[in-house]
Amino acid sequence: MPDDQATNCFIDTNIWLYAFIEADDTTKSGIARTLIQESESVVSVQVINEVCVNLLRRANFTEDQISQLIESFYEKCRVVELTESGLLIASQLRQQYSLSFWDSTIVATALNAGVPVLYSEDMQHGLTFEGKLQIRNPFL
Repeated sequence: MPDDQATNCFIDTNIWLYAFIEADDTTKSGIARTLIQESESVVSVQVINEVCVNLLRRANFTEDQISQLIESFYEKCRVVELTESGLLIASQLRQQYSLSFWDSTIVATALNAGVPVLYSEDMQHGLTFEGKLQIRNPFL
């Protein structure tokens, strides 16, 4: 369950998908919704893209629903873009931590956003990057 550091955090794609698609796992959906509601979320354009493509495929969202969702992300979250420096940091992270390409861009964007916590189910819980960013799995 989320802790006191949830107030300023980066939330990875999988957490958003649990919040939007309850049929997969109702317990995780509830935890994801609570985390999102109780935090000042930071997301990247990459996360928004991944959420949208999955909701189009798996939850049969319409284009109108996707448009509303995109507007909602920009209204309720701080949305950050992946910059040139972010891409270079991602490359260093891949070498140092053996991350996948996509995970490294998420971590680099979260580092650049200056948040202390990145919530993700897909990355190693407790792993800390540069002494600044810790991965937390909210479902543990």
